[in-house]
Order: sequence, then C-alpha cells, then structure tokens
Amino acid sequence: MNSSLVLSNILNPPVLFFFLGMFAIFVKSDLEIPSPLPKLFSLYLLVAIGFKGGHELVSSGLNSQIILTLLAAILMAIVVPVYSFFILRIRLDNYNAAAIAATYGSISAVTFITASSLLDKLQIGYGGHMVAALALMESPAIVIGLILVRIFTLKTKDIKNTNVEEDLQKTSWGSVLHEAFLNGSVILLIGSLITGMLTGATGWNKIHLFVDKDIFYGVLMLFLLDMGIVAARRIQDLRKTGLFLISFGILMPIFNALIGIILAKGIGMGEGNALLFSVLCASASYIAVPAAMRMTVPEANPSLYVSMALAITFPFNIIVGIPIYLQTIKLLGI
Repeated sequence: MNSSLVLSNILNPPVLFFFLGMFAIFVKSDLEIPSPLPKLFSLYLLVAIGFKGGHELVSSGLNSQIILTLLAAILMAIVVPVYSFFILRIRLDNYNAAAIAATYGSISAVTFITASSLLDKLQIGYGGHMVAALALMESPAIVIGLILVRIFTLKTKDIKNTNVEEDLQKTSWGSVLHEAFLNGSVILLIGSLITGMLTGATGWNKIHLFVDKDIFYGVLMLFLLDMGIVAARRIQDLRKTGLFLISFGILMPIFNALIGIILAKGIGMGEGNALLFSVLCASASYIAVPAAMRMTVPEANPSLYVSMALAITFPFNIIVGIPIYLQTIKLLGI
C-alpha cells in the first residue's frame, strides 16, 4: 500500500480531529461537545452533501452508467446482509447475526463524507449521483435483517416458548418500512438532493457558500471530534465482542470493498466514483440501523452491533481503509 496515501488521509484535518477526540478520552480530559450540537452537525452535513449532489447530478445529467451505479448500490445493500448473516451465524444466534448483518449491509454517511474530503484534497473528481447511491443503500438492509430473523428464527425452532414467535408475528411491517425508508436522515438527504436538482444553478448560486467546502470542512472537523470521543468510549465494549467479531469488523469491510471495486470496474466508473462506491460497500451504519434494530429486534445486543460499527469499522475505514481502497483502485487502473 502506498504510505503517502495513508499519510495524506491521516493528515486530513477532520481525521486528525477524530484522533483528538479519542486522545481526550484516553487521557481522561473533560473535553465534550454539548449534546444538541452533534445532531445539528449531522443535519448540516446531510443537507450539504445532498444539495451539492443534486446540483452536480443536474449538471452531469442521467446516463446508463449512472443508472447501473444506482442499481449496483441497491444490489449490494441487499446482498451484503445476506452473506454476512450466514457468516455470523457460525458463532452467534439468529437475532445478533441479523442485527450485525443489517448494520454492515447499510452505510455510514460520515465515512462517505470523509472519503469525499480526501478526494477533494487529492483533486480527484467524482459525480453527484454517488449521493443518490448513498441514500439508496441506507434502508434496504433494515428490511433484509428483519426478514432473516423471521425466516430463520421460526425455521430453526430455537425458541423454547411461543412468546418470541408471537412477538415476531406482531411486528408491524408498516412501522419497519417507515423506520427503514422514512427515517430522518433518509428524508433529509433525499429532500436535499431533490432540492438541489430542482433549483439547479440558481439555487446553487444562492447557498453554495453555506454548503460548499469552507463551512463544510469546519463542521466535519467538529463532528469527527465528537465521533472520536464516542468511539473511544465504546472501545471498552470490544471486550464483549471477542476476536471473531473484531476480525469480522475489519475483514468484512475489506471484502465488501473489493466486491465494490470489481463492480465499479465492470460498470466503468471513474477513480473518484469507484472509491466512494467501495467505501459505501465497506462501511457500517451506527445510526439508522441500530435505531431500527432496537425497535424491531430487541433480542439482539446493541453493545455488539453498535460498538463493532463505531469502534472497529468506522476508525478502520477512515484511518487505513480508505487509502487501501484507493490504492487498489489505482493498481487496477480504474
């Protein structure tokens, strides 16, 4: 792997602020981001990438490659949780296997944003339609996760009484679909994307100073500072996961990214789009899916799937994963 890519990524100011947040916890500092602000930061980041993506999508237009990219995104969001589930069932029960599989089938918007900031730093172009791919990949894994629970929990008859079966039968598919496809982050991201498309150049000229690089990177720095604090606090939960799940949290993103890179080469994506697509395939959700799993699969242990996504996969991707994926893309001549 090209060490200069790793260094370039680590020396990206937002990534350094992630380390700063972790360091503050390790030395028992009282550094803290007041609780309402991280939510505000995340809302802003979703608006910014959504609106900018919509503007760029209008500028580039819709073609067959973009359509293939979006279809590939949906395919990965469906397939990844399925094979992840069967791997996890080697050591876990159906509930935890399904919850973790759904977590890795979905995406991390902040990992996507971190990768796009590296591309900007390296002056590598990418298309606005990748934001649409981001939006499409967030929700399907939630539905797949619940389907897996329903099928395999009842099929294997590993329940000793009828209470669990009754709870599964009573699960409202309407509430599941609502949580999966109409949660706040999806609504805001898609809404911003559509707004950027509808307003075009006129809308972009009015608010580009708000959503473009200058303010964007400052907010991203503060958000990753908070993420570093949260991740460091979650590290102690890793003792509960064991070596199997720690290995899964590192190796599965690499495997998923490689599949994403192969698909990207087959579709004919450019270097920047291929990186963003591979990052989407490699990332794990620590917001949307955990919220949905707590509601739909309460038997699963949140300390497993949340700590794996936030304290293992997220740091791995933003520190070394993104440079590994980019170097692989370069080696394959994409």
